[in-house]
Parts: sequence; C-alpha cells; structure tokens
Amino acid sequence: MFIAVALFVFIWSTGFTVGKIIVPYADPTLFLFVRVSIAAVLFIGVAWLTRAPRLPWREVPKHILAGILLQGLYLSGCYWAIGGGLPPSIMALIGSTQPILTAVLAIPLLGELPTRRVWAGLALGLTGVLLVIAPGLSGTLEQSYTWLALFYAVLAMVSLTLGTLLQKTSIAKADIRSSAVWQNLGTWLFTGSFTLMLGESKWIMSTELWASLLWAAIVMTGVGTSLLVWIIRRGGATKASALMFLSPPLVAIESYLLFGDVLLNVQLLGFVIAVAGVLICNMRTWPAWLTRKS
Repeated sequence: MFIAVALFVFIWSTGFTVGKIIVPYADPTLFLFVRVSIAAVLFIGVAWLTRAPRLPWREVPKHILAGILLQGLYLSGCYWAIGGGLPPSIMALIGSTQPILTAVLAIPLLGELPTRRVWAGLALGLTGVLLVIAPGLSGTLEQSYTWLALFYAVLAMVSLTLGTLLQKTSIAKADIRSSAVWQNLGTWLFTGSFTLMLGESKWIMSTELWASLLWAAIVMTGVGTSLLVWIIRRGGATKASALMFLSPPLVAIESYLLFGDVLLNVQLLGFVIAVAGVLICNMRTWPAWLTRKS
C-alpha cells in the first residue's frame, strides 16, 4: 500500500510540470485528447488481454461521468488555467484545498464523518502547503493571468472533488479494468468535444512535446489514474484526497530539479509539515503517546 501511495503522489505531482512544459508546443485540450486516445488503446488492450468482465449497461453512464469529472474536466481545467498564464504553484495551491471540500461534501453524500484526527491532519497539511507556496506568491502579481484562469483552476478542483466522491459510490464494486475503459471513454468524449468547440490545432513537433505526451498517456493516465481509483476504493474519500497535499511540495522540488528554482528553508519545513499532515490523516488512531494521560 505504501509503495502504491508513494508512486501515485509522485506521478500526480508531475501533471503540473507537464502542463507548463507543453504550453509553447500544443494547445492544452488537443494535447489532452491525444493523450487520452493513446491511453484508450492501453486500457482496452489490458481489459481484452486479461478478459475483464463486462459492466452492466445501467452502470456505464456512472463510469463515463466519473471519467469526465476525475480526468476530463479536472485535467482540462488545470491545463486551461496554466495555459492562461496561471503559475503552476498557484494551480497546485488551489488544488490542495480539494481535500477540505471533499471532507465537507463526504458528510452528506457518503456519510463519512471525519474524525478530529482527520480534520487536524487536513489543517496541518494545508499549513505545510502554504509554507511551500508562500515564497512564490509575492512575485505572482508580475505575471499575466486573468480571472478566467483562476476560474478554471477552481473548476478543476471542484471537478476532482466530485469525481473522487463518485468513485466511492456503487461503481466502486465494478472491476477496475472494465471501469477504466469506460472512464477513459468519458474523458475521450469530453476532451474531443472541447477540442472541436475551441478550434484548437497548435501542435509543434519537439522532443519535449512527445516526451511529455508519452509520460502523460502511459504513466499519468494509465498508471496514475488507476492507482488513484484503487486508493480511493481501499480507503475513505477524505483520506485519499489528503494525499493531494503532497503535490505542491513535490512540484516545488521538481521545479528546482528541472528549472533551477531555489527551495528556501521555509519551503523545506512546509514539506515536512505537509507529510506529517498526510500521515495523520491516514493513521487509524492517534499514536498512544499523544493520548496517554499523565
């Protein structure tokens, strides 16, 4: 379980980096459409080779909707926001508030009442994220982005929240291979439709573009999304969403390695605090030394 979670967090964090790399080379929704088309071949191939069971037709619309929310609208919103000039760090910060919304909505929709420990972990994780992102916020006023870009970022966060909650409904009982095929179909339909509606056509051949495309299609969509669905099914929606707190710190590290951005001491401290928050959210109980009475 630990290895799966660690792998997912790393793969998920690279989405913000990919979103920034492709801006000069391809329109965002077109890139996503090509990415999903490649992933479709992968998902269908795996389902066919392993003889995955077919889903009841009455359940198919739920899986398609889940794909639209968890991948289609979420990824498009992120890429639209970054393509509109929103810095990846700000996108990551807005996305990191998703676990709070998940925790609130999970109460009436799923009957998941977060414990004080989970709330404490969420608060700690958000504090760590703020420490990581804060040094970069002072320079964002010089960057050009619109309120529309901010709207896209919030829309992506809400879509991811609803998609996460939907994964915890009846579709959680479906075979994950069959579900992946239909969810990817939903994403394919969404991105294909919006590519046509927006008239996107920019596609400049480059090593960076093709490397990003293969990574996004095979690793991020094929492996990352499957891991996310598996993690959600294994645990509560709120706890699974708490893993998103680790994305902004990792984005900061990746930016340092890829673009030379310097990490300050306060950012390193924030990373540690965010990790602590995630660990607290995923503990079954408080450690004995915290609850022992003197």
